[in-house]
Amino acid sequence: MDSVVVLVDVQNIYYTTKQAHNCNFDYNEFWRQVTANRRVVKAIAYAIDRGDEKQRQFQNILRAIGFEVKLKPFIQRADGTAKGDWDVGITLDAMEYAKVSDIVVLASGDGDFDLLVNKIHRDFDALVEVYGVTKFTSLALVNAAAKFIPIEGDLLLK
Repeated sequence: MDSVVVLVDVQNIYYTTKQAHNCNFDYNEFWRQVTANRRVVKAIAYAIDRGDEKQRQFQNILRAIGFEVKLKPFIQRADGTAKGDWDVGITLDAMEYAKVSDIVVLASGDGDFDLLVNKIHRDFDALVEVYGVTKFTSLALVNAAAKFIPIEGDLLLK
């Protein structure tokens, strides 16, 4: 049985799924797909904490599914722009858990992760499966992945 680590860039998946399909990502179906006949080493969902109740409920749903939820505070800058991403945190955890996993599942379309995917494959000989919205997933990330799974069909809540 292959071992798997599952890492989800919640903001990226939320916004790209909403923009492309006008609906939400089905985390339960995603979990079924990525964990089928696999031993889960770690599953982490990375999110931004805005402190609202609806978000807390969603985070509790993720925990009930099996994810550890890591939160960063939402930062509103004085100039009106906002900051809040988990790229470095996802990268650090991916490097750590790739050492002890056969497969790394990354749910994100962020092209910054293509270097990470290549390094994981080269240094740890782990396969990387990327889940992303085709229209909004970097071609470099798609090409770096051992397998790209588009977010569509059963992975959408309608």
